[in-house]
Amino acid sequence: MKNIKKIIPIITAAALTCASLPMAAQADGAKVVTIGANLTDEQKKSMYDYFGTTPEAVNTIEVTNTDERKYMEGIASEAQIGTQTYSCSYVEPTTSGGIQVKVGNLTFVTSSMIASTLLTSGVENCNVVAAAPFEVSGTGALTGIMMAYEKASGETLSEEQKSAATEELVTTGALADAIGKEDAEKLMNEVKKEVIENDLTDADKIKDAVTDAAKDKGITLTEEQMAQISALMKNISQYDYDVNSLKQTLDNLEGKVNDSGFFQNLWTSVKNFFTGGSDNGDGGIINDTKDEVLGENAVIDSTLEASGKDNEADKDEDEGGFWDKVTGFFKNLFGGSDKDEDESKEDTESMEDGEDNTENASGNSDNTDQSGDSDNTDQSGDMADNQAPDNSSNGITPTDEETGNDSDDSANAATIQPIPKMVQMPTEPEQIQKTHNNVYPGIP
Repeated sequence: MKNIKKIIPIITAAALTCASLPMAAQADGAKVVTIGANLTDEQKKSMYDYFGTTPEAVNTIEVTNTDERKYMEGIASEAQIGTQTYSCSYVEPTTSGGIQVKVGNLTFVTSSMIASTLLTSGVENCNVVAAAPFEVSGTGALTGIMMAYEKASGETLSEEQKSAATEELVTTGALADAIGKEDAEKLMNEVKKEVIENDLTDADKIKDAVTDAAKDKGITLTEEQMAQISALMKNISQYDYDVNSLKQTLDNLEGKVNDSGFFQNLWTSVKNFFTGGSDNGDGGIINDTKDEVLGENAVIDSTLEASGKDNEADKDEDEGGFWDKVTGFFKNLFGGSDKDEDESKEDTESMEDGEDNTENASGNSDNTDQSGDSDNTDQSGDMADNQAPDNSSNGITPTDEETGNDSDDSANAATIQPIPKMVQMPTEPEQIQKTHNNVYPGIP
């Protein structure tokens, strides 16, 4: 604990300095909500309620069907595009942790599909919530999310990559209808990871990667499906991607623990701890969502479930006071624990008890007359400035029981000599005189 107390001011200063940097300043002002243009005012309000925010606390973009068609025409069917826009989103750019997504009432797309396709669009790190007040396909949700990300981050995504991301979403959704959502997601993620990590650009090698991934997962693809996936991956292969960010998000989707190194994890933890950031992949705004707003039958899906993070538990956790959190953080960091604290506390209490016992043994002013007389004098007080009497001469010898000394315990007796209890003062005149003569010889 002494080491912890010494290092806290240093780390605190560093963390507060970090809090002033632009990189960590991406807070509430950088959060953007997109609202489907065809929702009623009441439905729009319910979406803010679901997101756990208000129109005043965030920037808002209204997304129209025209916006969706800009990226989806020629890729999705008219039925998938529709004529109305109901999907909404809430986006929070981050600086690390990959992409985390939660969806509510979207029946065609999943959180994993959106996270993976956002990678294709050029996004590396962010938290996203996509939802609607009632069940919709969600094919247009990606359009609003990309618009929100650009506004929130100030970054302009490549138009070609955004089109490729939309194509990937539609292709994955169609494949999911044929082989199931889980298999479709895993297959597409595996092939994309293989293509980007190994920089595959040759059409034949990409096709081989698709074939191998399907075989490995026990999935049978038709020639049309094979050609469609291969063409999509060939398109994706021409863009530059950050491999580490890609692995971070794909590992999140597979429920793997990403190890970016001790000091990187330490710095990220300290920065987020003091600045209130959410760059550690724990979901940020996702934890503010209120599922009950969508109703008990709402379809809810989150990438956080794959990594075993319980958002409800995070929301209900008692965070305690600021300095309690600081102490707790560094105590855990340097190997401290509640058990260590309890043991230290017990040692302290034990020492205090020992002091109390010694004090009671040597200076107890309420000694009781063993014969029942309550008017006994406190000998230790009356004779504080005189030599202690030798009670052996008056025939009054403290017993082992009175002194608390075990006559058989020679080891203890050799090291710690207990203080005997004060003996009973004599009450008979002859005994008083005899005791006086022993203590003050020659004095009448």
